Amino acid sequence: MTTGNIQLLSDTLAKAKAENRAALIAYLPAGFPTVDGGIAAIKAVFDGGADVVEVGLPHSDPVLDGPVIQTADDIALRGGVKIADVMRTVKEAHAATGKPVLVMTYWNPIDRYGIERFTEELAAAGGAGCILPDLPVQESAVWREHADKHGLATVFVVAPSSKDERLATITAAGSGFVYAASLMGVTGTRESVGESAADLVRRTRATSDLPVCVGLGVSNATQAKEVAGFADGVIVGSAFVRRLLDADGDEAAGLTAVRELAAELAEGVRRAS
Repeated sequence: MTTGNIQLLSDTLAKAKAENRAALIAYLPAGFPTVDGGIAAIKAVFDGGADVVEVGLPHSDPVLDGPVIQTADDIALRGGVKIADVMRTVKEAHAATGKPVLVMTYWNPIDRYGIERFTEELAAAGGAGCILPDLPVQESAVWREHADKHGLATVFVVAPSSKDERLATITAAGSGFVYAASLMGVTGTRESVGESAADLVRRTRATSDLPVCVGLGVSNATQAKEVAGFADGVIVGSAFVRRLLDADGDEAAGLTAVRELAAELAEGVRRAS
């Protein structure tokens, strides 16, 4: 039986902590701008300094995603992206870099595909786990059983609205790290990441030893530095996707743009506050 890379993910986050910095986690959807183009973009982001990459499984109704990621998902879906392409993206990105690669997906596609099949294929591809923003913890037992069996992390999302008791339930069930959504609402770039994120990280840490990584709204080195001051990891998605959209089909320009953004953000998470 193949085993996924949850240990690599844990080691990577621990290494960043040992270096007295936050980890940089980037998000890019599979199949965008094309399957091959998406794989190249992930390699470029790793090349620029990302520690971990989340590969988005494009969804026709991405409720938590803002317009930028919705646009990218739309392009990927029109291009005919399939779960097999998502697995190939994970496999090639991990094989080329040796870095941890997770899948971020809504629950419905996994449910339709089959939990056993999905976890088995993700582990075989060298995946480190899954971020499941809409899977209720109380309905996650079967998924977690298969994920554990295959050495995959189950990353749940907590939000500023989560009460302490609920946080404890979520963190007890999760593995790898906890994804702290910095604010209510959808993904996208914002002017400020805000104090609610720092408070959420503090409350989440009180319930668990898992690293707490903050996403939603971080788009530049200054914000990355701010979040790195209180979180174990900084998650950036829309800003990378926007760089690729802005390249408007010029693949070389897009790859340069995401590599440069990764380098700026990597510097941001390393700056002493």
